[in-house]
Amino acid sequence: MTRSLCKVWPKIVIVEGIMGSGKSTTVRQIADFLNTSSVPAIGITEGTNPHPIRFDWDEPWEAMPATRLATLAAARWSDYAKAAAMQESITVVDGQIFHGNLTALYLLDADIALIRRYLRDVITAIKPLYPLLIYFHQDDIDQAIRTVSAQRGDAWVKYQVDWKLTSPLAKKRGLTGLEGLIALYREYRQLTDQLYREFDIPKISIENSGRNWPTYIETIESALVNAADPAPDH
Repeated sequence: MTRSLCKVWPKIVIVEGIMGSGKSTTVRQIADFLNTSSVPAIGITEGTNPHPIRFDWDEPWEAMPATRLATLAAARWSDYAKAAAMQESITVVDGQIFHGNLTALYLLDADIALIRRYLRDVITAIKPLYPLLIYFHQDDIDQAIRTVSAQRGDAWVKYQVDWKLTSPLAKKRGLTGLEGLIALYREYRQLTDQLYREFDIPKISIENSGRNWPTYIETIESALVNAADPAPDH
């Protein structure tokens, strides 16, 4: 059935979760579902290059103050949201609310007030797009990190450790090795769980450690279809 991009259809769908939680695969599945439903959609995965939303920089941690990163990253979101509003297609995005620049702000040891201001700027920018946020989480975060580390191998773990555990926050905490990475993500998940609860945009949270993907995708597709239906007062 063909559905038009009516006022209440989300023009942007954001799939969030920690590394290895299935974001990229889900982005592609959502885009395929929408396109098959005659709704034009574009999937933006983390590896899209150049990335149209994420603010990337090639400087040492100490050369990027958290306040500067927050300003530049929010501006990227604002520019992208303005462009997306003019497009017919729906954007399906891998992370970028939490994963991406907010992760970098966290690693820069930004205070919670700055993080909240940054997210308010982002949400303000995307609200005209009627966003839908899908948040994957796992009850056992330690096991989730161990699982993805085993799946992706020692070279991937070394890359994560060499990058994230040289950050200001990790150095202050004295975090090292795989155990340090797990401890980092334990705290990070506490932060993103709290921020997710504070968002006043359409959102669904899915505990996906059971890897019951047919059920998760069915839940997501139902949320999309319901969002596409006009509200009674429209």
